[in-house]
Amino acid sequence: MRPLVLASASPRRVELLSQAGFDFEIVVPQVEEAHDASLTPEQLTIENARRKALAGSLQKPGALVLGADTLVYVDGDPLAKPADMDEALRMVRRLSGRTHEVCTGVVFACDGQVERELHVITHVTFKSLSEAIIRDYHSQVNPLDKAGAYGIQACTDMLLDRMEGSFTNVVGLPVDEVMTALCALQS
Repeated sequence: MRPLVLASASPRRVELLSQAGFDFEIVVPQVEEAHDASLTPEQLTIENARRKALAGSLQKPGALVLGADTLVYVDGDPLAKPADMDEALRMVRRLSGRTHEVCTGVVFACDGQVERELHVITHVTFKSLSEAIIRDYHSQVNPLDKAGAYGIQACTDMLLDRMEGSFTNVVGLPVDEVMTALCALQS
């Protein structure tokens, strides 16, 4: 069985893979992410995941490297990590009372070759949020390292009205789909 490597510094992805029982190493390849708004959510997140997985696979020969990228989409626009608190507030205001998509692209690579690609989309609907609730949420949760300026795993009851799809996808890694792919790739 090939060693598993996660090409990500995301503490949420590390936690999800660990909780799922995987033994893995972490590398953080330096790659320039694509920011092409003309690409579909699936295309853009898979492209960024591919860049991470391929770069990581060159750093760790013989290992199966998992790259992932998660973006929040509303009205077809990608919301990445906010640059500052003002942008974070604007993002959550835009999501308030609405349904948006969270798309994660996942790519597995080994020795510079892609072995499997997948994506998962979850539909998330926020409650209608007052300015006070948004500011209270951001006082409890750092929004600056999270796509869409929120982390669904923290203070969920403040934000979430309903969700259709994978909860772990919204956190940053669709664990069930990753487990299925890993079992197929490692057999």
